[in-house]
Amino acid sequence: MQSAYEVIIRPIVTERSFDLMEQGKYTFEVARKAPKEEIAAAIEKLFGVHVAKVNTMWVKPKNKRVRYQMGKTRTWKKAVVTLAAGEQIEVFAPQQAAEN
Repeated sequence: MQSAYEVIIRPIVTERSFDLMEQGKYTFEVARKAPKEEIAAAIEKLFGVHVAKVNTMWVKPKNKRVRYQMGKTRTWKKAVVTLAAGEQIEVFAPQQAAEN
């Protein structure tokens, strides 16, 4: 079993992922060999929340060109984690503007 920091590589910050946060779903890049149980355990350990569901998917490579050389981006694994009702991860919570 890997440590929580090896399982969760980074959060995914896109417009779509921010829209999913309103539904209690958070998106992360995870280790390629991490099963759903390890992903759920790592999220619960790192952020102190209860995970209701984990959906994983493979992000396929895209063709890219650098000057005259063709290549591909890397293949990576993405996890969408659904939290228990009423919970949120504070790192992603929208920041309230301080009124002076």
